Amino acid sequence: MTEVLSITQDYIKNHVSPRDQNSKKGDNGIVLVIGGSSLYHGAPLLASLSALRAGADLVYTAVPKIIVSAIRSYSPNIIALPMTDSSLTIGSANRLIKGLPKIPHTATIGMGMTLSKTEALNSLVKKLRENGTKLVLDASALIPQVLSDITETDTIITPHPGEFKRIFNEDVGGSEEDIHSIVSKMAIKHKITIILKGWLNVIADETGKIAAIRRSTPAMNVGGTGDVLAGLVAALYSRTNSSFDASALAVYFNGVAATIAVEKVGFHMMATDLIENIPNAMKPFDKITI
Repeated sequence: MTEVLSITQDYIKNHVSPRDQNSKKGDNGIVLVIGGSSLYHGAPLLASLSALRAGADLVYTAVPKIIVSAIRSYSPNIIALPMTDSSLTIGSANRLIKGLPKIPHTATIGMGMTLSKTEALNSLVKKLRENGTKLVLDASALIPQVLSDITETDTIITPHPGEFKRIFNEDVGGSEEDIHSIVSKMAIKHKITIILKGWLNVIADETGKIAAIRRSTPAMNVGGTGDVLAGLVAALYSRTNSSFDASALAVYFNGVAATIAVEKVGFHMMATDLIENIPNAMKPFDKITI
């Protein structure tokens, strides 16, 4: 087994992308969030706010039109793109791609989303990749049928153990060694980057590189923290070509933000508390180039 990397403050300092003093809107990341349903309107909203707090210049939030008003009313920072159908269909996916204001650097897909047919997700993934958009797949997008479209790509997936079992038909195991081994095996086999979420967060890529970050607090069991992570990953991945570094940075900052939130509210943290503290987690590592 390859040595498991330790994600320290020095690692973070060395891998955070600096911001150019003369950059213009869009240079620091354009992110597309695709998700939501009549039941889960909050999931794509949390991912979008997280991506904005992580420093992305532009975030487009594509959700079914039945929840667009709810999404828009929450914050003036949200750019909501209404999708015609209540679930993801091939037609709604095609119309979304054609109507994008700008080509996103990254797209995070799946949080709170309902699929009409698996072919709709396959079509969406293919069209985004044809446009050069890097992908982060979460939640409902983590199905076996999508593996053939993301294998040997720079895609990041963010499963918890149940979603890992669903997409790979493999259990992650119980011991740290077992978890490291099975996550790394699947990342190498499919040539993708995997973030396994849980009490032990494991990041592995196709090269065999692997890192582990223990969950910072059990308060992160609250719903929505995975959506926040998906937004963080997408924002950070929009500014680097390294899927591994973006994943490691996102998991680290997510954990630090949760620690700061718990210091304020204890085990009564909500996902929005986590988002509010992303700047506090990231600001000490801000860099600028002139």
